[in-house]
Amino acid sequence: MSSAIASRRYAAALLDVAEDSGVVEQVDTDLEMISATIADSHDLVVMLKSPLIKGDTKAKALKAVFHGMLNEKTLLFIDLICRKKRADHLPQMVEEYKALRDERSGLINVDVNSAVKLEDEQARELINSLATYTGKKVRARLALDEKLLGGVTVKIGDTIIDGSVRHQLDMLRVALTADV
Repeated sequence: MSSAIASRRYAAALLDVAEDSGVVEQVDTDLEMISATIADSHDLVVMLKSPLIKGDTKAKALKAVFHGMLNEKTLLFIDLICRKKRADHLPQMVEEYKALRDERSGLINVDVNSAVKLEDEQARELINSLATYTGKKVRARLALDEKLLGGVTVKIGDTIIDGSVRHQLDMLRVALTADV
């Protein structure tokens, strides 16, 4: 089984357990802390990826690092993935968990690039329009891209809506040179 499929399955199982137990918020917080700690610790990454370190040793090490800070369900999850020799996929599992949680709560991530900084009111209107368009709650990541010359580009999953001046000029150039 590929690591992506396994990560998604483990993440889905953890989310199911968290929802059934009513501890989704706590597990969210736990996973954020785990993710940040792993990202900041090269030694922890090496330990998780090492095939020479046994699963129970990895579980003990992780429990020692996070002693007293994690929810019981999160600790059981860590123990499970270590015993199943999947600890090296923990960062992927955290990302899959977040994606599944967002999906189940009807939240979609959207990347918005604009040529100039959007005013608060413009950003709100754009987000509201995108929420209407997608039928979901929108979490927008706003960024500046001066190459656009004007307008915005919006990326929703695999879909790109290009309302930039640069794109319009490119389309005009193609149309004008096609007749020649």
